Amino acid sequence: MLDQENIIEIENLSKTFPGAIEPSIRNLSFSIKRGEIFGLLGTNGAGKTTTISILCGIIKPSSGKILLDGSPLKIDSVKIKNMLGVVPQDIALYPLLSARENLTFFGKMYGLKGDDLDGRMEYWLDKFNMTQHADRKISKYSGGMKRRINLIAGILHEPKILFLDEPTVGVDVQSRNEIISQLREVNRKGTTIIYTSHHMEEAEDFCTHIAIIDKGEMMAQGTPEELISSNNGMTKLENVFLHLTQKN
Repeated sequence: MLDQENIIEIENLSKTFPGAIEPSIRNLSFSIKRGEIFGLLGTNGAGKTTTISILCGIIKPSSGKILLDGSPLKIDSVKIKNMLGVVPQDIALYPLLSARENLTFFGKMYGLKGDDLDGRMEYWLDKFNMTQHADRKISKYSGGMKRRINLIAGILHEPKILFLDEPTVGVDVQSRNEIISQLREVNRKGTTIIYTSHHMEEAEDFCTHIAIIDKGEMMAQGTPEELISSNNGMTKLENVFLHLTQKN
C-alpha cells in the first residue's frame, strides 16, 4: 500500500552491468519521506552513483520496484523528469557561455520562459552572490563559483526531488557554507533532497536521515543521532561510517 508520506519508495533494487561478475547494488530497500534531506553515503564503488542514476532515470535497474511520488518510475516520462532536479559532481555547464546564458538554456529545457525564467534566475543569482559575475564566461570562474551556478541550474524549475552528488567537493569553506545554507532554503520551500558526499561532518549536520551502503548492500539507516547512538562508544557519524564499511 502506498505511503503518502513517502515521495520515494524502493524495494529490492538491484543492478548488474553487462559483463560484471558482481552486482553494483543488491536488493536495496528504503523509503524517503517528503521534505527530508536524505544522505546516501558509501565508499567509492559502494553503489551510490548507480542508485542515483537509476532513480534519475538514466539507467534501468536489473530488478526491483521504484515509486516516485506514488508513480512507477518510467525513464521516458516527461512528468517524472520535470519533477526531478539533478546536480552532478562534474560541472555540467558550457564553459564558453556566461552564467546567465547557461541558466537561460537550462531553464528553457525545463519549459521556463519569459519573466518567470528571468525572475527565478535573478533571484538565485542574488542569493548565491553571483549577480555581479553573471555575464562572465564560466571558464573564467573559480571552482566555488562554478559549483554555485551548477547548483542553480538544477533548482531553477523548483523540482520536487533534488539529487546532489558531492555538491561541495573541491570548494573552499566559504563556498561550502554558502551552498549548504542555500540548500537548506531549497529544502524549506518543500524540495526533498537526496545527497551524496564524502564529508561525514557535513552529512551529519546537513541530513535528516542517512543510509550507509557498502559493496552494493545496505549497512544501516536512520537519523544521524540514531546511527551514532546505536553504535556503542561512538560520538561521530564518521566513526560509524568507518566501522560499518571496514568490517564488510
